[in-house]
Amino acid sequence: MNGTDVRVLLVERAGCHLCADAHAVLDAVTAATGVGWASVDVDSSPDLLDAYGELVPVVLVDGHERGHWRLDRAVVEAALR
Repeated sequence: MNGTDVRVLLVERAGCHLCADAHAVLDAVTAATGVGWASVDVDSSPDLLDAYGELVPVVLVDGHERGHWRLDRAVVEAALR
């Protein structure tokens, strides 16, 4: 987790190369905005696996899905405004 105000959640999976790319996007966005982010492993919960298993990485901002697979920095930034 980065920062103290966690509004961004990344649903990811171990060994996922797109998830590593998503980390870079979220690090850049949250460094610029001061908003924190956290991550959760999709395989840690049957509910997460059902909802997002084929879509990881998935980014949620304030509980709303804002992108999956290849994250768009501009979309995440807009969702944080």
